[in-house]
Parts: sequence; C-alpha cells; structure tokens
Amino acid sequence: MSRLTGWWSGRGSAAKVELYTRWSFHFFLVIEIAAIGLVPVSNSRYNPLVTPLGLALTLLVCAHAVLNAVLSSRALDWALDRRDRPVRLATALVLLTASGSLTVLALRATGVLDDPSIVAAVVTGLVTFTMGGLVLCARRPRRMLYVVPAAGLATGTAVVAMGIHPGEGLGYAIGITLSGGGLAAACGFSAWLMKIVWELERSRDVQARLAVAEERLRFGRDLHDILGRNLSVIALKSELAVQLARRERPEAVDQMIEVQRIARESQREVRDVVRGYRKADLRVELEGARGVLDAAGIDCAVDSPFDSPLSSPLGSPLGSPGLLLPDEVQAALGWVVRETTTNVLRHGDARHCAIAVREEEGAVLLRVENDGVTGDTSSSPSGPGSGLAGLRERLAAVGGTLEAGPGDGGTFRVTARVPVPRTEVTG
Repeated sequence: MSRLTGWWSGRGSAAKVELYTRWSFHFFLVIEIAAIGLVPVSNSRYNPLVTPLGLALTLLVCAHAVLNAVLSSRALDWALDRRDRPVRLATALVLLTASGSLTVLALRATGVLDDPSIVAAVVTGLVTFTMGGLVLCARRPRRMLYVVPAAGLATGTAVVAMGIHPGEGLGYAIGITLSGGGLAAACGFSAWLMKIVWELERSRDVQARLAVAEERLRFGRDLHDILGRNLSVIALKSELAVQLARRERPEAVDQMIEVQRIARESQREVRDVVRGYRKADLRVELEGARGVLDAAGIDCAVDSPFDSPLSSPLGSPLGSPGLLLPDEVQAALGWVVRETTTNVLRHGDARHCAIAVREEEGAVLLRVENDGVTGDTSSSPSGPGSGLAGLRERLAAVGGTLEAGPGDGGTFRVTARVPVPRTEVTG
C-alpha cells in the first residue's frame, strides 16, 4: 500500500499543490471532450455513421482540448520560471478557436447546421476554454477579465454579422462572458496559488540556509575573537624567543614557557566554545520544538514540568523535589527533542505531535509521538540513517535507552528513558 501512496506522501507541500493543479488542468481536457466534443455525435442527425460532419466537429473539439492542455502545462512551467512563455502555443490556440468558431457559425448561417444547440455548445465551449488557457499566459491574470467580455462581444457581433438572429448573438455574448469569466478567474487563482506556495517553500529554505549561515558566522566570529589575539601573542613571543635563543639569553626559556601557557589556554577556550556550540538545553529545545512545529502548521502539545514555576536554573525538579535533572541528562534529552522534531518535519505528513517529559520509577521519560507516518519505514523517523543511532550513543553515555517504532492509531513514537539518581535538595 505504501508503494501506491508513496508518490504522493513523499512530496512536499508545494509539490503536492503543483501536482494537484496540473492534474486539474489536465482534467479540463476530459471535461471539454465529454461535455462539448460528444454533443455532435450524440445527435442522431449528425452521427458519423450518417454524415462526417458530426465527426469533424468532434475532432475539432478534441484538437482544441489537446492544444489547450499542452498550453496550460507549458504556461504553468512559465509561471514557475522553468521555461519561456508559450507565446506560439497561445497564438495557435487563438487561431484555432477563431477559425473553428467562425466556421461553425458559417455552417449555421448557411443552414448546413440547423441545430442551434450544437452550434452554441461548440462555439461557446471553444471560446470559454480558450479563455481559461490564455489566462495562464498573462503576467497579470486580472487583465484577462477585460478580455473575457471583449471575446463575448466579438462572438456576439460575429453571430449577428453572419445574419443569425440578434437574440442568439446576445445569448452568445452573455454565455461566453459568464462562463469564460468564471473559468478565467478559477484558472488565474489556481496558477497564482501554486506560484505563491512555491515562493513560500523557497522562502522557508532560504530562511533555513540563512540561519545556518548566521550560526556559522557566529561560530567563526567566536573562534576568531579567541584565537586571533592568542595566536598573535604566540607568534610575537615565539619570534622573541628565537632572537633571545640566538643570543644565548636565558630569557628565551621563559618566553617559550609563556607560549606554552597561552597555547594551552587557547585550547581550553576553543573547547569551551565548541562545547557551548554543541550544547542542547532541554528547556530551550522544548520551546523551540513547539515554535517550529506550530510555524509548520503542525499542532504541537508539550507536557513538561518546565512549564511550571518549580523549574530553576540550578536544577529542574521533575515530580518530587528530591529529584534533580543533571546538566548532562538535560543535554542528552535536548538532543532527542531536536532530532525527533527534525524527523517530524522531514518525514511523513504530520498534523499533530505530542511531547511529554515526566518522572517514572527513578528515571526521566521523554516521549515524542506524531501522526502522518507513511507505511514505508524508509521515509519515517525509524528508517535508515545516523540520527537515531547518534541519539542512542548520547543516551548511552548517561545510562539511558531509546526506543522508536509505530505507536497506536498509525502514529510513530520515540521514547527516551534516562535513570536519574535521587539526591537531597537543601534549601
């Protein structure tokens, strides 16, 4: 079952919207052929077994539908800046529509086609669906709203000019204006919505890359501030030590001892920077997970004692006041929250996520559960990768364990358990 639905669930939100929009426009081909192209052959008077006229009208509508579908596909690519605007296809569609409509109207005026319902269906259908395809080629789709009444007026004028009753001409003008305007508005809105969704997707990717770049700059700036001064001092003192050593001065030894001290101090400061850079605080990660998931449209419920006023910077009471959460345990659990939040965003199509932290039999239990998991484990958080393996290593360092697998009701659950020794808290 997962292989049948993977083509859909494996796509991002923007790709899903694009796929839905494209197939909606492709379905217009079926609608045009079924609703208009079959009208001539469904009438026994113009059955292709009796006369080729009905078949010719059906082929005209089919050719128009196929050309309109191709134009719509190319126009959507143009809207997404993937190819040039399909001007030639749009011109060909307009010429086919104009020539086909005028030919059908001429046959109606000369009495070859004496059924007004067939003529109205073919002409109105050709012009209406053309408006839907052309609106996708406009830089400002709202301008097509002026073209629609113009097309209706031109069709009505052509009807009257060929000697057909003016009442029919008015009917053509009104029908094309209403149906063409509705279809043009729907097509323009669909293309605009698809473009906006892709722009939001790209904006989110750019924002993520900027956040990574900003963090790299911060890390580089911290290293520069620490190592820049110390390396300059080391270079000066080393040069001084060389000069003193050449002169066989005993002060050269003192200078090298100072260089050694500064080098060790630099090593300690670099370790502190890296430790702070890689540190994950549980309280911060819980708030970050809530904010990130909510921003992604995923309902995130956090059940944690950190939401209560009992929390303090010196320790995090869980349950009873005799149990404190050490910093190394907080860091390990913080990494679990960070990694599982990333998996929820990256895999599946989650709509709800629940994160709970509680004390349970002398241990701290962290549980993250989300829905929207596909049947294919390779696309779920339990699939192959180094994320969960790295979490198990971090938890093993503090005596903890990690379990990951399907939960109840088609969910996916990650459970981290870390034993915490009970200590007396003095006030």
